[in-house]
Amino acid sequence: MTQEVIDYLKENEEQLLQKLHTFLEIESVSTDASKKQEMEKAVDFLTGYLRDIGFTTVERKDTGGHPLVYAEWTGAEDAPTALFYGHYDVQPADPYDLWDSAPFKPTIRDGKIFARGASDDKGQVFMHLAVFEAYLKTQGSLPINVKLVIEGEEEIGSGNLYPFLENNQELLKADFSLISDSGMVDKGIPTILYGLKGFTGLEVTLTGPNRDLHSGLYGGAVKNPAMALAQLLAGMKNEDEEITVPGFHDGIEELSVGERKLMNAAPGENFVSTTGVPEEAPEKGFTAKEHTMARPTFEVNGIFGGYQGEGTKTIIPSKATAKITCRLVPGQDPTHVQDALVAYIEEHAPKGVHVDIKREALSAKAYKVDPNHPLLEKAAESYSAAFGRETVFVRLGGSIPVVETIDSLFGIPVVLLGFGTPEDNLHSPNESFPLEHFSKGMEVLATYYHDVKNV
Repeated sequence: MTQEVIDYLKENEEQLLQKLHTFLEIESVSTDASKKQEMEKAVDFLTGYLRDIGFTTVERKDTGGHPLVYAEWTGAEDAPTALFYGHYDVQPADPYDLWDSAPFKPTIRDGKIFARGASDDKGQVFMHLAVFEAYLKTQGSLPINVKLVIEGEEEIGSGNLYPFLENNQELLKADFSLISDSGMVDKGIPTILYGLKGFTGLEVTLTGPNRDLHSGLYGGAVKNPAMALAQLLAGMKNEDEEITVPGFHDGIEELSVGERKLMNAAPGENFVSTTGVPEEAPEKGFTAKEHTMARPTFEVNGIFGGYQGEGTKTIIPSKATAKITCRLVPGQDPTHVQDALVAYIEEHAPKGVHVDIKREALSAKAYKVDPNHPLLEKAAESYSAAFGRETVFVRLGGSIPVVETIDSLFGIPVVLLGFGTPEDNLHSPNESFPLEHFSKGMEVLATYYHDVKNV
């Protein structure tokens, strides 16, 4: 039965690619107010396609901002229900002059489809829809029940998604969730992503004098806020890359020997060659892979204050600011981490400056599912069958806040079936998606939707 579905996908791949092209041509840039009609076109495309292929319920859901699409097919008796999440909005395409082809005119070259949204996330969303089409056209039904939530604000923080999820828990009730908004460790290497880091941060500003001062007349009389900020930040992390803020590590789950072996066995980026740094700099006692996947981070994203122009301007700046973000691991609470950072800054801020702290409004806890969970084992089998090689298991240093939200609201496992690659240029010019991953990825999904009904 699954082979008939896979045959349909192969025989109709050109037509499916044309439908994807139509989707990618829509300039659904959520952050651009002038693209409101394009956002509406994307909603119309999705609702029309889902109705055409046979979904019994397809609804446009108005939010406080861009609408989301809800659809369901629940005709599979004695079968589990999957909650699928994706997004139809994309990043702005600027700067246009760095694209080798028009960002909203999909172009195929070098075995890839180039367009804004090709990988993030239209291409990966469409793969699921195409598999649903194949099942409904060949079998007249889906092997499991599915509920779809496809939003239009992921690239601007999903501000209206979270109230929708919270207010519609009965409507969205499911046995597990599926998301394809991630990738593989490398092209052709099937990858199970079983953990994501959480996120929080803050901005700290130190203010000294009420204006920039002459450094000769006032040096030695008043505190330099830029120097004070450097001293403060330097104390929050030591030379062994260990975060020294008391309370920061509270609740962290220790890494098991088995997980460390799993992480280090997975193919990964050579950070020295790809970033141009002279050497890796993980926390003492951990490899770079272990640190990026499963240890918390404290990063200064930017420091500014004082004279930034060419040459010299001999001043003591009035103020200096640092933007700080932290990636969190299971067991850490974002609010507790913020509290710990604020307490450290207030206690250790040098004398002679005023302290102003702004907390990051968007925070999320880390997420992890047991890599041996049956849902993930089935996913690994489906990946390996299509790509012809063993599936690797990794945790991601990045954050997908909706995953933690689904976990906390619904208490169901989230399966991350990503098909992107490190070469996809997400959020950058020349975003692309490999055609091989498009075809093999649909085969993975067709197999998985069939096999998971028995889990």
